[in-house]
Amino acid sequence: MPVSVSLHLSQAAFTKAHYSYPQPRPGKPTLYGSLSRRGLSTEGVPDIAASEGFVVGEVTKKSILISCPHENAATKFLAPYTTFSRIHQKSVTCLDISSGGGLGVSTSTDGTMKIWQAANGEIRRLLGGHVCDVNCCRFFPSGLVVLSGGMDAQLKIWSAEDANCVVTLKGHKGGILDTAIVDQGRNVLSCSRDGTARLWHCGSSSCLGVIADCGSPVNGIAVGAADSSLNLGSPEKAPSEREVGTEGKILLLAREDKKLQGVGLQSRQLVFLSIGSDAFNCCTFLSSTYILAGTQDGNIYQLDVRNTNAPIQVIRRSGAPVLSLLPYRDGFVASQGTSSVPLFQ
Repeated sequence: MPVSVSLHLSQAAFTKAHYSYPQPRPGKPTLYGSLSRRGLSTEGVPDIAASEGFVVGEVTKKSILISCPHENAATKFLAPYTTFSRIHQKSVTCLDISSGGGLGVSTSTDGTMKIWQAANGEIRRLLGGHVCDVNCCRFFPSGLVVLSGGMDAQLKIWSAEDANCVVTLKGHKGGILDTAIVDQGRNVLSCSRDGTARLWHCGSSSCLGVIADCGSPVNGIAVGAADSSLNLGSPEKAPSEREVGTEGKILLLAREDKKLQGVGLQSRQLVFLSIGSDAFNCCTFLSSTYILAGTQDGNIYQLDVRNTNAPIQVIRRSGAPVLSLLPYRDGFVASQGTSSVPLFQ
């Protein structure tokens, strides 16, 4: 469980910051403390002191290590490697980095979607073609193609090299909220406010089927290999020859009606249905066995797909909505409606 700190390490001139440690055990109060800067070394490294109950470890120009010995917990907070403030004029709503790390793609409430150099933030391409807001964007594994989904109920596939829209996929009746790519990208997945998740074949610009019709908006999806012991069911009819890489995979659906659903991607059969405390916003795989899902009221559910009757644990560090989850090393990163992005291990 992390320590939460409201400070920006790039601002070396800070004099005081506040932090909290949410207790992992129910009923235990959150511990609060503060950091104070006592001075600055000749090398430009701040001299930091912590309030009672917390200890400041290694401090550099770009990081601060804070521990809570009583709870046997520690977290290192890192300053951004660099900041690109001129790519968009308003809030960034979605972002992805190519597999090689050379390019970034992002969407914004300013109505734009742009491709830029990850090294320096230089804008390379402006991707224009959606009507209304673009909700999601991601690179294909090649790093040369981008998939986007918008409130215009369209999926678009773009060349990152010349910004040409090579494919437009139509079929949803509501705004597209999230996408996923199957293996190398011959097939892609989407979910929508219309309550469906669909499987598409990029080469023929066709919908191969509705994977799930939930009757409630699907806010997020994730696809992953299923544990071999899990019964994914059998398809009612033979899959299309255009359907590639769906066997042995499970699709997670984070639903607005407080339900987290698992569906066999090839079989289209329900694998599990779990009830949460509020609308599910996002979901991801930690492994073929363990999954995560975040809710609007700030809970992060960890579940074992082999037995979803009760979560392994429910993590709650604030009441802010959990907006995205990303596996990282032996843990995961969670983005919430706050100024901090904690790493959980």
